Amino acid sequence: MTPSRKLLNSELHRLPVEQFRQADKLPAVVVLDNVRSQHNVGAAFRTCDAFRVERLYLCGITPLPPHREIYKTALGAEESVAWESVAETVHLVRRLRQEGYTVIAIEQAEGSRSLADFAPAPDARHAFVLGNEVRGVDQQVVDLCDYCLEIPQFGTKHSLNVSVATGIVLWQALHPLFHRLL
Repeated sequence: MTPSRKLLNSELHRLPVEQFRQADKLPAVVVLDNVRSQHNVGAAFRTCDAFRVERLYLCGITPLPPHREIYKTALGAEESVAWESVAETVHLVRRLRQEGYTVIAIEQAEGSRSLADFAPAPDARHAFVLGNEVRGVDQQVVDLCDYCLEIPQFGTKHSLNVSVATGIVLWQALHPLFHRLL
């Protein structure tokens, strides 16, 4: 079997930033709860761009653009993805629930559901809350969420990097809806 030719960037048919901003989005937002690493924030921007989510919320101590380290991993996605800084994640979760979102903490918790079993309801809007690199999602935030989703893991470590978890969750949770963007 002969390897395939890699596509050039010009062949990928990506939207320019202005068209991206106006384009339909998937009915989901991402909430970063006190994420410390600027690289993780930049990666979250890039992942939110890739899956065309509605908005990225940067809460608490989560670093904000403009910052060189965010730019390094976001590669311009901080310009395309709508984002908002919110001082208190608890207040944001209450607001999102009032706006009709199902708010889901990505956390290992009693009674958490497996991400493998998650299926988005066709008309639902979801907010996925991901937490601090050491402490995870704050317990007060978990208490306000509709439920927790857990990524199945089979190794010796008890967690994934938050930027990796963001990609896994968005792919698994939203891929049944990708046809809306085609």
